[in-house]
Amino acid sequence: MSKIEYRTLNDRAYDEIKKGLIAGRFSPGQPLIIRTLAETYGISATPVREALQRLVAERLLEMMPNRSIVVPGLSSDKFVELVRIRTALEGLAAELAASNFKASHIARLKVLLIEIDEAIQERDNKAYVDLNQRFHFSIYERAESPHLLRLIQDLWVQVGPFFNGLFDDESYITHANDQHVRIIEALEKNDKTAVREFIVRDITTAADSLLPHLTTSFAKSA
Repeated sequence: MSKIEYRTLNDRAYDEIKKGLIAGRFSPGQPLIIRTLAETYGISATPVREALQRLVAERLLEMMPNRSIVVPGLSSDKFVELVRIRTALEGLAAELAASNFKASHIARLKVLLIEIDEAIQERDNKAYVDLNQRFHFSIYERAESPHLLRLIQDLWVQVGPFFNGLFDDESYITHANDQHVRIIEALEKNDKTAVREFIVRDITTAADSLLPHLTTSFAKSA
């Protein structure tokens, strides 16, 4: 295997694990097993190991004293801090994206909206978390700001695993798609201010639901 091929596999492993964290496919405190990840992604163990070490170095994963690598927990204070940063950066990305939306892009968001509604009706938290992530990043990617997008991705790596707890709150479930509807309406009007406002509301609504459920099991700073 050439050096270029090897680096490609390393980057692929890194990207796949990061995508899994962003999409909530892992849970807080979950150990990441090299062999399991290698089998899941069809990549050999060495690139997976190096990808995990890279994520640890970036403080997006945590190495325990026994050398196992786990999805970090969050203290309430750090979670609140991340929410403040998310509202600023994701609100900016949504505002920048608004002018770049065409009818075809909005149509795709409306398809996601229907799929999210179906996930809510079926109480399928896993599907909801995945679709919610796709909805948000379908907007942020249209900001045409690669560095801003990477910053947002790193924030979602840290909070994505906690989205698995959203459906623990029945009051959240009944309103889980409300802000998404308003976001699409604002995009259709090219109302940048409203798009930003409803993105921020969506983030804070979910955060208000999750914050009481941050248990002491995961209340440790990463």
